[in-house]
Amino acid sequence: MSLPLLSLVVWLPAAAALLLWGLPARRARGLAAAAMLATLLLSTAALLAYDPAGVRFQLVERAPWITSLNVHYLLAVDGLSVLFLPATALLFIGALVAAWNAVRDAERLHYSLLLLLQSATLGIFCALDGVLFFAFWELTLVPLYFLLGRWGANAGAPAAATRYFLLMLAGGVPVLLAFVVLAASQPAPTFDLIALFDVSLPRPVQLAVFLLMLLGFGLKVPLVPLHTWLPQFALAAPGSLTALLVGLKLGAYGLLRFAIPLAPEIARELHWLVAGLGTLAILYGAVGMLAQTNLRVALAYASVCHVGLAVLGLAAYTASGVQGAVSLLLSFSVATGGALVLLEFLRQRTGTTDVGALGGAARTMPLLASGIFVCGLAGVGMPGTSSFPGEFLLLIAALETHTGAGMAALFGLSIAAGTFLFLFKRAFLGPATRPAVLQASDLRPREWAVLVALIAMIVGIGVHPEPWFDLVRPAARAWAAGLLR
Repeated sequence: MSLPLLSLVVWLPAAAALLLWGLPARRARGLAAAAMLATLLLSTAALLAYDPAGVRFQLVERAPWITSLNVHYLLAVDGLSVLFLPATALLFIGALVAAWNAVRDAERLHYSLLLLLQSATLGIFCALDGVLFFAFWELTLVPLYFLLGRWGANAGAPAAATRYFLLMLAGGVPVLLAFVVLAASQPAPTFDLIALFDVSLPRPVQLAVFLLMLLGFGLKVPLVPLHTWLPQFALAAPGSLTALLVGLKLGAYGLLRFAIPLAPEIARELHWLVAGLGTLAILYGAVGMLAQTNLRVALAYASVCHVGLAVLGLAAYTASGVQGAVSLLLSFSVATGGALVLLEFLRQRTGTTDVGALGGAARTMPLLASGIFVCGLAGVGMPGTSSFPGEFLLLIAALETHTGAGMAALFGLSIAAGTFLFLFKRAFLGPATRPAVLQASDLRPREWAVLVALIAMIVGIGVHPEPWFDLVRPAARAWAAGLLR
């Protein structure tokens, strides 16, 4: 296509963030909403332009960037990444609605940071030059730091922002070093990842690349024991930001997109390590949920549990495992991200998401409670919801290749599902006695729209997942075939 569609998708939010400073503050929210809706339309256009039966990487945009280092501005998508563009755009719209009435000061700064974060996140899914990818990866840290530190939900937000920023900054070092090792291993150094996917790297190079990326991306996933920042972040961050961080699993995408395909020989040899880390995350996340009384933190632990399943399924190194992982990661945007957006609506009404301070909330907020229940069921993989097709494929792949780990995964997922039902019962059912709950109102019209969209996608994808699988299947087969080279 002559139209630089991916560049428009990536840079439109950033352009809107700059334009926003030339307008009155009262119009900042409206411009941000318009830019995010336009980004959703462009992302949908990219999805429609993608042909699953065509070449693997499509909508390619390439231009010299740092010629002395052979670094290019290289954007492209395949079946593993193209669906993440509209999913990301939708989740950012949900986060904007969640912050609609919560941001009362420095509005231009808040919305410009949110738009910059959206640009960087979309860039991560499109970039296929190592240096460009790393630039987008690090650019997410700046808006996240200020959004958390300036508009946090409690007094610990500045400390949580500093901790997150420093940890993720440190986690970026091994990722960058891995790309440098990759480039240096070639006769003509290059950061072109499309070309590097087809190169058989020496075993020592593969070992270094795989371990460095496993560490860097594992911190972002997060894999146990690199997860310790997540509970503090979930409590301190505004609900809209928690929804974005938990709903968009950028670390898992990094493992899927780069770590395994670039080091296939070592990935096969260390399948036990990948499967073990995934299983540990499942069990730890499930047990961690049992100790929680705050719904936001409980969902953060649930996300650790279920992203562990995605990692375990990937360790099968089969096309069905990849399809399941992509499907589940996409469902995070709708199910877990949607649940956290709805919990932010709840926090704005009652001042808390702590189970002990709610009780009977469904009596005064039946629509909100119903939405959280449906999103929660999707998050734990209930049949008929968006997470179930992916979880089913992942469990089959795990049981076929790592039977013991697959059985442990079933046990952990059962604990997570039971814990969610128990917490929901305590928070929303029974008599309502708290004044904040008794005086709370149900969903407003724009929040209604978010709820309807969430339920439509959760049920639609869960009941009829085949169109999404058709988009992912050819790229998943190419991914699995690349591990055999």
